[in-house]
Amino acid sequence: MAGAGTPRRGSDDATPALDVRGLRKTYTGHGQDVEAVRNLTFTIRSGELVCIVGPSGAGKTTLLRCISGLLSVTGGEVILDGQKVTGPPPGMAVVFQEYGRSLFPWLTVRQNVELPLKEKGLKKAERAEKVATALEAVGLTDSADAHPWQLSGGMQQRVAIARAVAYEPSVLLMDEPFAAVDAQTRADLEDLVRDLWHRFKVTVLFVTHDIDEAVYLGERVLVLSHRPTVILEDVDIDLPDERSQLETRSTPRFAELRHHVYELIQAAKQGFRPENEPV
Repeated sequence: MAGAGTPRRGSDDATPALDVRGLRKTYTGHGQDVEAVRNLTFTIRSGELVCIVGPSGAGKTTLLRCISGLLSVTGGEVILDGQKVTGPPPGMAVVFQEYGRSLFPWLTVRQNVELPLKEKGLKKAERAEKVATALEAVGLTDSADAHPWQLSGGMQQRVAIARAVAYEPSVLLMDEPFAAVDAQTRADLEDLVRDLWHRFKVTVLFVTHDIDEAVYLGERVLVLSHRPTVILEDVDIDLPDERSQLETRSTPRFAELRHHVYELIQAAKQGFRPENEPV
């Protein structure tokens, strides 16, 4: 249950933005099958910010690639806004960890952000307005005419985030987007994600290996088991909606939630499985 002063974006009767049903992924090669994801089921309601954590090798990136339509599934289905995902869906945007590879170095910051909008078929004036809004939201208005290689790593990731936001997806997937930046930049980018989430009311699924980051960012944290992957626990993060790096992380409740998620991941490493594990 949410704590006092913690409004939830989604509600139990809200339309699911993302519905993952019995998802299975098995890799076949060298004469054997490797079951990576086993009957994984969860729902994200419209407007929620949900984080996913799990032990190394738990299949977090495999799961995200299946959800985004970049990887075919062995069984089950992914439903985005009521439509089955069979390939990269138009209502979804993805921000990857390797931001440098996702930006075109010969294009300016403005042109990088605008490119998906051209592919979307928007007119020039509308593209310009959405690009300007996105760049202002991530604090890069003054860098619009720079090239990505002229920017720091943190600023490059802001460009990638601006591009995703300008696209106006119904669901934004983020795959360990801050793993390659320093701690101070990471904290700034975490606060940026929550600011953008509040401002644009986008549904966010954020994959991370960092427990503190997951607890700080999310309304819920989905903890994955070791392979074959299932949901070990869906942890409600009952922290106040207003969060700050110093005050929130210093609260007893933050410490309790962090401890609980840490224990779950350690148990997963030891092979712990949920009692009602689907088969």
